Amino acid sequence: PSLFSPPPPPPSHPDTNNNTKANVAKFEVFSPQSDSEVQSSTVVRAKATCLSCGSVLPPKRVRAQIAAQRGGADVVFDAKGRRSGGAVLTAVVTVKPNEPGRRYRVARETDYAAVRKSQQRVARIISEWESGGMTGACPVPDEALPAVGTLGFSVQRYGMHQWGTLFSARQQLALVTLVRSIIASTAPETQKKLVALLNGKGADGNNSLARWEPGGENPVNLFARQAIPIVWDYCESTPASRARGVFLSGIDAACRVINRSRSMSPGQVQLADAANHPLPDQSADVFFTDPPYYDAIPYSYISDFFLVWLKRALPGHPLWRDPFDPSNPLSPKEHEAVSDETKTCDGRVKDRRFFEDVMGQALGEGRRLLRDDGIASVVFAHKTTEGWEALLTGMIRAGWTVTGSWPIATESKTRLRARASAALATSVHLVCRPRSADAQVGEWAHVLGELPGRVARWMNRLQAEGIRGADLVFACIGPALEIFSQYSAVETADGQLVELEAYLEKVWEVVGRTALAQVLGAGGAQPGSGELGLLEEDARLTALFLWTRQSSDAPDEDEKGKPKEEADEPAVPAKKLSLPFDMVRRFAQPMGIDLNRWTGRVISQEKGIVRLLPVLDRAKELFGEAGARSVARAVKTDPIAGLQMSLFPDSEASPRPSRAPRSRLDLGDARHRDGAGTVLDRVHVAMLFQHGGHTSALRELIKAEQQRGPEFMHLANALSALYPRGARDKRLLDAMLLAAPR
Repeated sequence: PSLFSPPPPPPSHPDTNNNTKANVAKFEVFSPQSDSEVQSSTVVRAKATCLSCGSVLPPKRVRAQIAAQRGGADVVFDAKGRRSGGAVLTAVVTVKPNEPGRRYRVARETDYAAVRKSQQRVARIISEWESGGMTGACPVPDEALPAVGTLGFSVQRYGMHQWGTLFSARQQLALVTLVRSIIASTAPETQKKLVALLNGKGADGNNSLARWEPGGENPVNLFARQAIPIVWDYCESTPASRARGVFLSGIDAACRVINRSRSMSPGQVQLADAANHPLPDQSADVFFTDPPYYDAIPYSYISDFFLVWLKRALPGHPLWRDPFDPSNPLSPKEHEAVSDETKTCDGRVKDRRFFEDVMGQALGEGRRLLRDDGIASVVFAHKTTEGWEALLTGMIRAGWTVTGSWPIATESKTRLRARASAALATSVHLVCRPRSADAQVGEWAHVLGELPGRVARWMNRLQAEGIRGADLVFACIGPALEIFSQYSAVETADGQLVELEAYLEKVWEVVGRTALAQVLGAGGAQPGSGELGLLEEDARLTALFLWTRQSSDAPDEDEKGKPKEEADEPAVPAKKLSLPFDMVRRFAQPMGIDLNRWTGRVISQEKGIVRLLPVLDRAKELFGEAGARSVARAVKTDPIAGLQMSLFPDSEASPRPSRAPRSRLDLGDARHRDGAGTVLDRVHVAMLFQHGGHTSALRELIKAEQQRGPEFMHLANALSALYPRGARDKRLLDAMLLAAPR
């Protein structure tokens, strides 16, 4: 059979009564009054639950059955044209002109007629091409998808091995018809190119991996993130509609952009290696780049999704050829700046060192091309510190001076990429200038002296403009680097060269201290002085964590801790407060905060992710087996003594780190000296009293804390301002604060 002919029907399996007639699932449209009326998913992480008997089919069998139908997106018909297998049309959604809302109805047998006709038409098109009646490439893209295991791709395990198999027959027919119309058109070449590009946009919105969004009641295009995952049901839009992501809606949007951004000085596009640029020295006034990041996104492989349709709509275009490998029918890949140890370039494994070296060469080429009075901008939207260090090291070694760092809100907070990775909510644009050839050697002491004031001024400015958390941290790196990168080198008093990594550690420390001074108070001390009040180490760690977590998109994981990037289903919003381990370490280490000391008590660590423990998870540690009720009784009688006697009943069996002598630079502390726990412990006890309804004990505890000193209320109010809106711990904290005597 032809590659794109309908898949064979699945074999029938007799039931326990040796009856080959299978149970048939019937669908109905109804309006649920509550979430409880909606059944749970029947497919979760490739495990499928049978609608008839309730048994669960393991992922291996699910993948094998779908692979036998090449992804399962096509319907299988019998000789009489009736559906006998394959995809099931669960519902039809319609709209009426000038009437709001969507209308849903159950699918009918007549709805399958167009599907069958599309299959027959695609089969004839393929047959004509195979028999030699048509020239050029196969009308339906038959180029191979990347190998199994390629980052961001999971569909190959489900029998989808060619780019054309990502589309149902009806979608294939729509795209092929439009391609033929472009080729046959007598319109100007520029218009044909634009329509060809929009055909790719239509392919993104109308394929067998495009989902239906229940909340917005609209289709969702495939590339909600930079990956091609499997989906268990899909939305197929009629090509004549203006549904989101479909061809006609793309035309409307493109026309609006073109009308607003027409230029009388059109640019030129040339395919070249960024590490070996064809332009001469000092030939550019502006150098602008949004570089890749290690193995974060498989750019070249994803681009093939669009390239295969462009090749067919604009055959013979010079940009569709790989100038580095004529035998490659798809986009160039060998020299791509990416970390992928399964690939090689010129015999060299494409590991992290390869990526960093190529990035350094590309940035060096940018410096060579730029005029001495030119300007450069490098975009970055990732919050892992090693990524920033690699990028900045390459820039400084290439001869750049960083003169500014501007966070620009270019990223959608609802995009799956933001919810499923360490992506920033803003794109940070590093503004650079060529470093002067006669730049002097800087003094380390002078550089460190300028750093706190520079960071504090920029933090205040950025916060006033609504920048928070990780976005603010990385936006401060540019101004801090302006001090360091203006010199040809920076040396200590004894002549030792200071590496960028050592300077960035100082930047993180100053940013962290400045942040703590803002949220916890610094007793009037200058930022960076180390005078951070009387709050203990666990309070500082919690405050820094929440401050960094503000407006940043934490990594999302499934229930087993597996990153959603590797999952078979699209990511969903994370519910736990999480940050990359390296980011937390960068803040904690220079201030003497031992993360291991607080793991299991305030935070948890797993697979490179640090989570802030919910207060309810601390109940057993704080109250022991006796529970909150007995502690509440003791606190009600004598708040201070009650806490001293009742908190941490297992502390002798499980020794805690002892309190170190306090000094201006001492940031280590494990237990409050009076035995009643740290200030954070006591705030958490109050929150747990609030949760348990121990109102009298809560009032007595708060009253005693107010008599003890200002630290308790100060920390509680600071954390309330830092917790994300809607978080359960914030609700408990705010309710507890309302109980405080005025």
